[in-house]
Amino acid sequence: MPTPPSARGGRRPVAVVSFAQAQNQRREAHRNEVETLMPVFADVLGKVGITKDDVDFICSGSTDYLVGGPFSFVSALDAIGVWPPRRESHVEMDAAWALYEAWVVLQEDGVDAALVYGFGKSSLGDLSRIVALQLDPYVMAPLWPDPVALAALQARALLDAGKASEEDFAAVAARCRRSALDNPMAQVAYDRTVDELMTEDYVVAPLRRHALPPITDGAAAIVLAAGDKAFEWAERPAWITGIDHRIETHSPGGRDLTLSPSTAMAGRLAGVQDGRVDVAELHAPFAHQELILAQALDLGEGVSVNPSGGALAANALMAGGLIRIGEAASRIMDGRADRAVAHATSGPLLQQNLVAVLEGGR
Repeated sequence: MPTPPSARGGRRPVAVVSFAQAQNQRREAHRNEVETLMPVFADVLGKVGITKDDVDFICSGSTDYLVGGPFSFVSALDAIGVWPPRRESHVEMDAAWALYEAWVVLQEDGVDAALVYGFGKSSLGDLSRIVALQLDPYVMAPLWPDPVALAALQARALLDAGKASEEDFAAVAARCRRSALDNPMAQVAYDRTVDELMTEDYVVAPLRRHALPPITDGAAAIVLAAGDKAFEWAERPAWITGIDHRIETHSPGGRDLTLSPSTAMAGRLAGVQDGRVDVAELHAPFAHQELILAQALDLGEGVSVNPSGGALAANALMAGGLIRIGEAASRIMDGRADRAVAHATSGPLLQQNLVAVLEGGR
């Protein structure tokens, strides 16, 4: 039996052994959340030849604000079925944090496999109003600032600090959308030059249309396995050798928006710099945020950043971060990479950040 890479801190080794996602699209008009999730579950379990009965723990990420009704995560369980009763949990944020909870649970003896999933139908509501509810409820939220306007403030701070140009934003968008042409699940993909993108009108200056993420309906799921179980289900598991998440202050005005110290700290504690990085899937909903994240993680040259197209290709709210982990893991499992970094964010302006390092088995 092969042995997994050593996890940081002597923790029990846990690996991604399967990943699946729904087709990302602007509006899923014909299926509800349960109907969207059912084929994703069939795919993610079928890839490793197991059923839900082989899973010891289930954890999901979503938000009731998107659905417009309370406890939507409970009804979503109909897609997998939890009878007979089994251990289950939920986080009201991106499912990357559900994966973190599952990773913690898998450190226990007797829990060897977990199913993690996230879903969001962004088309159901007004994201400008919904996402504003993540802000400080006493000062910021009553002003109802929309996410594009806030991101434009961050982009302007980068420009004023001389850390980037509008052409740099366009270069990120051009590369991500070009990479998305090879991603069958991408929502937005094209091959356009930086000069062509720079002719677009501003949405909120200094952000043009290409620098914004699409509004996306989508879902994703991952199967995690611990120890020898991972080698039973996958020829080349994507081992999570390090994982950590950190949070910034709740007030955007209380921090330097051109930096992401929480991402830098999470990256250090996850061990990003402990070896050569082949692939980095960064959850950057706006083009300029990829520049901030790459700097925070000190990726340097030679790293393939967002080869899937990233969040600029599809940005399913509450699943986008989990998809970054799944895309990075997929490149480990199929041999295209030996070591990858996956990043997820939640909240306004890169407020909360999770970093995972994944490696192939030895």
